[in-house]
Amino acid sequence: MNGYVVVLITTPKDKGQELADFIVKNKLGACVNVVPSVNSTYWWKGNIEKDEESLLVVKTTTTRLSLLIEQVKEVHPYTVPEIIALPIVGGNEDYLHWIGESIT
Repeated sequence: MNGYVVVLITTPKDKGQELADFIVKNKLGACVNVVPSVNSTYWWKGNIEKDEESLLVVKTTTTRLSLLIEQVKEVHPYTVPEIIALPIVGGNEDYLHWIGESIT
């Protein structure tokens, strides 16, 4: 059985839904929640930056993770996009099974 992960990806505010559609259409994730507005504060090239972004919450499998990262980096507008995977250690087994079935 595959392991499951939640992947967090920040995007420019106007690109969140477009990237979510790309991920689901290409079966890189079974489901993507788009949190339309998060305020981000971060270091970039020696300066503290502040941006309003969208946050994508992607549910996928560990076997699709490398492909998800590779393909998102190809279409993401940021030079260094935030793509962070967190393991799912438990949950509704029916939902987890659905994740695996949805992206194969």
